Amino acid sequence: MQPMLHPSFNQRTISAPISCQGVGLHSGAEVTLTLLPAREDHGVVFARTDLPGKPLIPARSQFVVDTALATTLGKDGVRLGTVEHLLSAISGLGVDNLRVEVNGPEVPIMDGSAAPFTALIRNAGIRVQEAPKSFVVIKK
Repeated sequence: MQPMLHPSFNQRTISAPISCQGVGLHSGAEVTLTLLPAREDHGVVFARTDLPGKPLIPARSQFVVDTALATTLGKDGVRLGTVEHLLSAISGLGVDNLRVEVNGPEVPIMDGSAAPFTALIRNAGIRVQEAPKSFVVIKK
């Protein structure tokens, strides 16, 4: 029998899709950002919907390609900038699984903080999933 964990130790996604629009700080491009619920163990994955094939970039440290002025993720030559405020909101709210669709080269800046993204995620609702979270344990 598996031990019953508190729901906060289970993975989470959002309850419903939600979108916002804004301007990219560095590109000046009008950008639509859409957050979509994702299955357990999916992780946070960005999709560049403005490019052929809608290439995917996982939000993982090995895909950080630049940190000058903003955090930029990249994979196979595809880049997405200014992800840090959105990722802060996602992490702060304990969301583990999310598809983030962006139709431009960077996440919209909104007001320059994580607050608009936090409000967006809260408006969509957070759904606790069945699978437990994974934790990194630092032993030394």
